[in-house]
Parts: sequence; C-alpha cells; structure tokens
Amino acid sequence: MQRNERILYALLTLLITALAVTGIMLEGPFQVVRQTLSLQTESARLINDFTRYGVGTAMFNAATVGALCLILVFYATVSLSGPTLSAILTVMGFSFFGNTLLNCIPLITGVWLASKMAHKTFGSYSLIALFGTALGPLVTHLMFHIGLPLGLSIPLGLVSGLAAGFILPAVAGSMLALHQGYNLYNVGFSCGFIGLFAANLLIATKKMQSLSIEWGTSFSLPLFLLVPLFSLILLVTSLVVEKPRKTLQGFLAIQKLSGRLPYDFFDTGHYGGTLANIGLLGLLYWAYVLAVGSPINGPVIGGIFTIMAFGGFGKTVKNTLPVLAGVVLSTLLFSKNLNAPGPLLAALFSTTLAPIAGQFGIIAGILAGAVHLIMVEVTASWHGGLDLYNNGFAGGLTASLFIAILQWYKTNRPEEDFTT
Repeated sequence: MQRNERILYALLTLLITALAVTGIMLEGPFQVVRQTLSLQTESARLINDFTRYGVGTAMFNAATVGALCLILVFYATVSLSGPTLSAILTVMGFSFFGNTLLNCIPLITGVWLASKMAHKTFGSYSLIALFGTALGPLVTHLMFHIGLPLGLSIPLGLVSGLAAGFILPAVAGSMLALHQGYNLYNVGFSCGFIGLFAANLLIATKKMQSLSIEWGTSFSLPLFLLVPLFSLILLVTSLVVEKPRKTLQGFLAIQKLSGRLPYDFFDTGHYGGTLANIGLLGLLYWAYVLAVGSPINGPVIGGIFTIMAFGGFGKTVKNTLPVLAGVVLSTLLFSKNLNAPGPLLAALFSTTLAPIAGQFGIIAGILAGAVHLIMVEVTASWHGGLDLYNNGFAGGLTASLFIAILQWYKTNRPEEDFTT
C-alpha cells in the first residue's frame, strides 16, 4: 500500500471513529446501539431524516455503514483513490437519511453474485456495489412496510435486494452510454431506472404509500461542526503532504479539468491539490447552506458529503458553481424558497452535472442546473422514493438531453469562413 493510499485510509478511519465515538457520547452506548438496531426497520424512502431519531444514532449508523464500505474496499484489494473515496463518502452521507447495514448488504451481495456470474473480480464491480446501495429503500420497504407477515416480507426484501444488485452492473453500463459520463451519479441514474419498474409494480399491487418529507430542524452542535472540521483536516493534510505552493498549484490545475467520468483527480499527481479541492468544496457548500438559512440535518450532511466525495472524482470548485447558480436562478424564477428541502437538496446534488460546465462552459452549466431543478422535483414520485440518488436519476435525464443537443450542434454547426 502506497503512502498516499495510507493517508486516505487514515482520514476515513478518523472520520468513522469520530462519528462512532460522538454518537456514543451523545446517547450512551446502550441507547445508541438499541436505536441503531431500531433504525434498520424504519422507512428509508425519500426523504427520511435519520437525525430525527437522534443525532447520535444517525452518526453511529453512518459510522457502521462507512466501516462496512472501507472493509469491503480493503478486502476487494481495490486501490483507495478518487473513485473509491467518492463511493465510501457518498454512502456514509446517505446513511444520515436512508442507508443502513440491513438494506445495504443484500444489494452489495447481489452485485458480488453478478461478478461471479460474469467471471469478474468483485473489485472490478466494487464501485457499482457501493453506489448501488442507493436502492436500499427497496429492501427496507419490502421487508417492513408492505403489510405482509415478516416471515414472508423479510425473505421478499432480501431476494429483491439480491436481484436488484445482480442486474445493476448490466444496467449501469447501458446508462453510462446515454449521458457519456457527464452525470457523475451514473449508478444513481441506473438505480432510478430500476426503481421506476419496482415502484410501479408496488403501486399496481397497492403496496406503495405516498411520499412524505421528514425534515429535521433542530440545532445540533456536533452535526453543525462535522463538515467544517473534516474539511479543515483535509486542508491541513494537503499542506502537510505537499508544500503549500505545490498544493496551490495542484488545486489550480485541477480547476481546469472538465470532471467527465471516469477521471480520478489523484491520478493527476496533484495529491495535495485534490485534498484541498475536497476540503474547500465542503466549506463552500456548508457556507451556502448557512447563507440560505437551512438547518444542518441528515439530508444536508448527505448532500455536502456527496459533493466532497466527488471532489477527487469529477467535481471542482470551478465546475460546480455554474450548476449551483442555475438551480438558484431557477428557484427564484419559480418563486420557491432557497431553503426549502427540494430546492436546497437540488442545489447540493445538482453538482452531479458539473462536467457539463467543465466541458462546455458556464452558460451550459447554468442552463443544466436550471433544468435540473424542474426535473428533480418530479422524478422522486416516478420511482416512489426507492432510489436515494434521485438527483442522479434526474441528472442522468438532464445530462442525456443536453449532451445530445450539444454534440449535435458541435457536429453540424457550419464551418467558420476565415477567408473574409
């Protein structure tokens, strides 16, 4: 294991340990374990803020899921770099409002079975397995929320999770071709596609309730400080592993990248610059949340963690800001509140479209963000909240439209006449 990879393991271990210890300190060891076990049976469909069951419980749940992901990456002998870091941090972020150990494991196992069927190593499918936990609500819903006896519903949830995970690699490959790597949450797009069929089957059998928003508004100092403290640790680390001047040069170099999938920023040689990019993204979007007057709750932490997660795998300060601006302008145009759950989460998760701004410029990024808000506010109902990465689903649709138009224009625009 190389030095840079050891540093990432240390940073993630520190974060997981801090979440677990803080959770235990807030609620006590017996209470936090009891509450975390109880959380496994709660509805995970969008939007269910786990901090409402206890901030310590949500933190401890995120720690357990994060530990599972880190262990899987280690034993799958996959390098811990931009892509794997993005997967682990994203899943941990969504463990504040959807992912639990119980609803993750069947999906991961299903992808593992697919790897065996395809005679591939699990390591080659590990990113799909981790991101595929976005379908966790499907498992939980079938197990505990369709009104069947547990002796029937629990096996049904397990088998459905295995089946969804098994077909996910095939679907993810096809979905990537649609948006050509300009939607960073490609597996979220794929999960939304699968969730669309699952939700309509459940609706047909009258086993799907209407969506509701459970949104925590209470202030918690540990939750409030989580992002800035972790961001500052990343920034300090970036200045320690490389000289400050080299870190700055690396950070500026990364801002010039489009971010189109798949592009591991750590492979550029700008290790300190990549860590700085991740840390600054965290601080920037934490400040945005405070500026619009939103509480720091589970879904907000999930949104900021996901932005940071892709700070080594597609997102930069430069290519995310135009998309954010587009969402803000669209929110104001349609007289919505910037701190309402829908527009706020769209502002954070819309950065899945950052490669469009990185490749085609500021105007394209703003337009993509504006359209994304319109799409994301309806797509959750299409898949019944079964895809936690709803913005990945909406982002895939938006990116596919924009890329089709932009590529057509690039191919068919008239040649400029330089003779006059």
